[in-house]
Amino acid sequence: MNTESVVELLGKVPLLHRLTSLSLKRIAQVVVFKRYERGDYVVRRDEEVEGVYFLLQGQAQVLGSADYSSEFFLKPFDFFGRGIFGNVYSADVVALSQLTCLLLMSHHCSLLDTNPVSDPAKDLETPCLVERILSLDPLDLTLFRGFTIPNAPTFGKVFGGQLVGQALAAATNTVESTKIVHSLHSYFLLVGDITIPILYEVNHLRDGNNFATRRVDARQKGKTIFILFASFQRDQQGFDHQESNMPRMSPPETLVTREEMIERRITDPLLPRDYRNKIAAEKILTWPIDIRFCEPSYYTEHTKSPPRLNYWFRARGKLSDDQALHRCVVAFASDLIFACIGLNPHRRKGMSAAALSLDHSLWFHRPLRADDWLLFVMVNPTSFQSRGLTTGEMFNRKGELVVSLTQEALLKEAVTIKPIFGAKL
Repeated sequence: MNTESVVELLGKVPLLHRLTSLSLKRIAQVVVFKRYERGDYVVRRDEEVEGVYFLLQGQAQVLGSADYSSEFFLKPFDFFGRGIFGNVYSADVVALSQLTCLLLMSHHCSLLDTNPVSDPAKDLETPCLVERILSLDPLDLTLFRGFTIPNAPTFGKVFGGQLVGQALAAATNTVESTKIVHSLHSYFLLVGDITIPILYEVNHLRDGNNFATRRVDARQKGKTIFILFASFQRDQQGFDHQESNMPRMSPPETLVTREEMIERRITDPLLPRDYRNKIAAEKILTWPIDIRFCEPSYYTEHTKSPPRLNYWFRARGKLSDDQALHRCVVAFASDLIFACIGLNPHRRKGMSAAALSLDHSLWFHRPLRADDWLLFVMVNPTSFQSRGLTTGEMFNRKGELVVSLTQEALLKEAVTIKPIFGAKL
């Protein structure tokens, strides 16, 4: 079969719809034809991965899933291969009829990348994207203007962590440098519009010898969309003890990035076919925060899972030694996934649901670096009616508790969150 014919066949594979015609041609030049008889094993559980398979003719079945629905019967132009847990197959795939596949070998799988994962070493040498996101224009002594820049994380609206981080940055700019934020409490009132600037007005509530307190009102279109209260303290000698223990987790260097994890989920045969097709069609954006999940799993947005999550994170790029900046970055990063785990025990196939932050609080206990690895341990102890409470702890690599967190979120089913300017409730 000539290259043009192979390109035409590959163009029907949902995974490859996001690639350019040049990328398809390169893949067509290196794929290998594989043929199987009925009953043959295409791949075997716990064996080393060969690459990514694209079905051309025939059918196959995925064995090893508790769900034997049609989602785990593979038909022409379906795909499978590299799994969540690395280069070892997590399931048996058996031919149900004569089967023809195209195999893209592992050493050619980089041809599937549309957003190559950045080099961690280079990340540390480049300026932080999150620092640019948190940058503000001073308009007056107590008035600042922030923006949602093109590369900032958005979810159809201003990301909650951006509001927290920018508001804290505004408050910090009005406090003497010897005082560092030790706690903040914030309230989300309206959905923010990503297309227009945000004005942050800082109110001086207290200026004492050792403490200072600020209130920040974030406004768009003349309305307050977000409020933050922050308390700052001058360093003082005092007591030191810690009862919380950091759980034992694999070092972050041994774990894959969030972006790599998503790429692996796309081709994992133990995940439903429709879910993999949906993820394959979406553009995977690199966040300004590098996240390494400690316990990768087969849970999806439509399957129940425990209301807890652990991951390592750090800012991409190198930050200055300014402790105030590091705390603003941690405040930004703290809201990326925090609210969502309250939905985990209630997910089911076909359910449409959303989590919206209502209030968000942090307590900073010890100095930290946001460009070095921090372990974020979070749990949702309870949800009732439309609200869920999530608590969290952040530890540095030495096991020191550096931040405690709480958040209450609005958990709603069958709600489509649209990028409009309006009330959250």
